[in-house]
Amino acid sequence: MPWNVKWLNSYSSHNSQSQKQCKKSSFAFYQAVRDLLPVWLLEDIRTMEAFHWEEGGKVSTYSPSEALLYALVHNHQPYAQYLLNKFLQSALAIPSQNFSCCQSSAPHLAMAVRYNRTHILFRILKAIRGFPERERANYLDRRGCSRVEGSKTALHVACELLRPECLLLLLGHGASPCLRDCAGNTPLDILLQQISQTPTVNMCTKLLLLDSLFLFMPQELQFSMKQQLLDNHQPWQDLLGENRFQWLAGLTPTSLFITAMRVLMRSISPEQFPEALENLPLPQFLKPLGLKLKS
Repeated sequence: MPWNVKWLNSYSSHNSQSQKQCKKSSFAFYQAVRDLLPVWLLEDIRTMEAFHWEEGGKVSTYSPSEALLYALVHNHQPYAQYLLNKFLQSALAIPSQNFSCCQSSAPHLAMAVRYNRTHILFRILKAIRGFPERERANYLDRRGCSRVEGSKTALHVACELLRPECLLLLLGHGASPCLRDCAGNTPLDILLQQISQTPTVNMCTKLLLLDSLFLFMPQELQFSMKQQLLDNHQPWQDLLGENRFQWLAGLTPTSLFITAMRVLMRSISPEQFPEALENLPLPQFLKPLGLKLKS
């Protein structure tokens, strides 16, 4: 029989029995999502049987936002889709302190990138297409906790963890490549640091990320690593290739192809991205590899 939240809250915050019951029901819900049980059953558990213990002795049911975090962790795509369709605003709201280190940030985008859940990330981005433009931009560019996540945006995380598909989805839906974390790094700085620290690891993926960033960066992007590139000319040119190095160092303008591709990228609205990529007026062999997302 489902427990009653009022009955559980009638106990003091130090009552071990109610805490144990909450832990047991919380783990049962976690397992149910992990085991990819049907959506209707998960919702029955979430709304009637599963509770979690909060600071101060308060007992709460799982919110749609917290359930979406579990769906992201375990890649339960039907459950994520249901939550976004049924509870859009509350599914993307800030979860309780037990689920988020900082109440100033909503972690769903960053978690989707961290776990490389491209399908759920795309569904979240499709869901926010109907938001007013400013609200959508604020959501896309929201920074993580300054103490734990270094004020990184989801785009920073995509560069840090080398997630090219996530990066392209975020950029195509309007995420800004110009924002800095608490250390003053743009996403480009994070990526260049990854390249310099482990140059022999996943270099093709790193260059793919860099090429994708090129298509969405402003011509005169200011980034912290620029002086380091200029001070260590030859090593960086060997790592990046002559053209990429010259463009980043500001020694030559970008090629006509990159300039034209930037114009094409700006012509695609978030409502049409990434579906419109295949309709770009270019022969297939000229399309950058980064523009082909997995289906």
